[in-house]
Amino acid sequence: MNFESGGIYHIYNQGNNRQRLFYNRENYLFFIRKMRHHILPFTDVLAWCLMPNHFHLMVEVKDVVLPVIIEGVTSNHPFNKKRLTLNSSIGIMLRSYTRAVNIQEDRTGGLFREETKAICLNGFNGLLPNWYTSFGVTFLNVEIPEFQYPQVCFNYIHANPVKSGLVKKQEDWEFSSYKDLKGLRDGSLVNRGKVKDLGLIIK
Repeated sequence: MNFESGGIYHIYNQGNNRQRLFYNRENYLFFIRKMRHHILPFTDVLAWCLMPNHFHLMVEVKDVVLPVIIEGVTSNHPFNKKRLTLNSSIGIMLRSYTRAVNIQEDRTGGLFREETKAICLNGFNGLLPNWYTSFGVTFLNVEIPEFQYPQVCFNYIHANPVKSGLVKKQEDWEFSSYKDLKGLRDGSLVNRGKVKDLGLIIK
């Protein structure tokens, strides 16, 4: 995955062979805590949804690389040469979640597909073209229709539980940012201010 600061990305992965990722409510909550710890330092989360066998994240990247603070050594210390990337942080998140579920389920091996996907919604080949808002909808200057604006991805992520037949209404699915963005819950993972600034509309 190649991330750039200022890029808006749809990040997703699923269970290896479409196997289950979340076995109970506590698994979902544990993964949310992992996202907070491993994703938020690098990004503003715009939307998220956890499904029984896959997950979706829509983020705007703030920093691609962060310094690793070593206990007792300041970030300016010459011996503090380590850096943590968004890529490696996502890998750490998935591996640590896998270890916990493997212990819980008395299983071994990989839980997620080997490759996590990240599609840039506002640029290709390292170029981040201008975006503009018209009639409250954010559009981007790209030629591929399915990536014409982040609103499509935003809607898709929140509609996933309904389209999969898990619930009848988006607000009935606990494990997405829909309730937070609709004001039905006071979750702090998603950045409501950034969602508003980008002109993304929750339906």
